[in-house]
Amino acid sequence: MMVVAKLTLDMRVRFLVAGGSAALLNWGIRFLFSLYLPYLLAVCLALVVGMIYGFIIYRYWAFVSPRSRSVFLEIRDFILVNIAGGLVTIIVAYALNWVLGGLPLPTIVIEGFAHATGIAAGAVVNYLGHKNITFDV
Repeated sequence: MMVVAKLTLDMRVRFLVAGGSAALLNWGIRFLFSLYLPYLLAVCLALVVGMIYGFIIYRYWAFVSPRSRSVFLEIRDFILVNIAGGLVTIIVAYALNWVLGGLPLPTIVIEGFAHATGIAAGAVVNYLGHKNITFDV
């Protein structure tokens, strides 16, 4: 008889995998949005898409908690934490894009790097907020 061991990953690892996939979606879809929208609006809309996906994967996989709070409170706190993380993402992405804008590099490279750096900075805020506030684990 074959015994299958259940693989349990540390919450930080689950957050990195879940957050990484949400960040990849956020980052990648921004390129699509940028085909039709100004950079800053594309970054903001990409954040919304990443947030929706993120709530689902964080709630059901990354931050597995006893669910002692209502889903409505979790959604409210998720949005508030993501607003804080999103503001960090937008500020860093916009500022870095502005600073690097004078370099002799293609705009797509500068914008992509600036946005990825902003996402990384916002991820720190998101992890701490979701762990301690949203999902209370």
